[in-house]
Amino acid sequence: EEAQFVCAVSRMVGRGLLSKLYDTHVPLSGLQKAALAVGSAVGALSSPQRADLVAALGETTGEFALDRTRKRMLGSKQGRAVLNHRPRIKEETLRKLEELPENTFGGSYWKFMSRRGFSPDERPPVRFVDNEELAYVATRYREVHDFWHVIFDCPTSILGELSLKTLEYQQTGLPMCALSVLGGQLKLNHTDRRILFGHYIPWALRAGNRCTHLMSIEYEEYFDKDLEQCRQEWEVVPCPKKKDVLL
Repeated sequence: EEAQFVCAVSRMVGRGLLSKLYDTHVPLSGLQKAALAVGSAVGALSSPQRADLVAALGETTGEFALDRTRKRMLGSKQGRAVLNHRPRIKEETLRKLEELPENTFGGSYWKFMSRRGFSPDERPPVRFVDNEELAYVATRYREVHDFWHVIFDCPTSILGELSLKTLEYQQTGLPMCALSVLGGQLKLNHTDRRILFGHYIPWALRAGNRCTHLMSIEYEEYFDKDLEQCRQEWEVVPCPKKKDVLL
């Protein structure tokens, strides 16, 4: 459906002006990108579960935030290593973690993904970012999202996803994160909406402000490390349990 929308945008406002910068790049003119941003924003607000629309929204509205993230990564040794080596999180990465103990970061990630039937390869590719290095930053952000579920012990329910998106906004400043929370909270019932604004958003803002810059971590170097030790090193405050905030 999104591909049809992109084609429609191209027909309405003409062909893109840029040449292709990387394999998955779809060059768009400024007017095309604006039209895609508006269309994907409307779609993502009404259907926040549409990963393709959320991805398109992030790419068409987030280049300033991605550049700021890149600059923060360049300010740390691990962040520079990530940008230099450009590691990718793929299905083959996940398979290599199966034998790790459950208390390790990598073992916990494998358990999280396998129990839910998730695959790292399900993430849509970056297409609308008009800078090759920023496209990698966007790819890395997309691929480490599930690491953050594990690190913060954040559930994959709507409530959990919105909480994590709030934390991601605190860390990255990506407009898409804030818009996802704005649209997604409309899908919650009254009780969960009260919990979101009363407990989870305050937690996410505090946790996102306190912890290490998450995009500047070489996660691949920590797969065999104890998860609790990783949390301590990164100054992570785990997500509160829903049953506890209901007390």
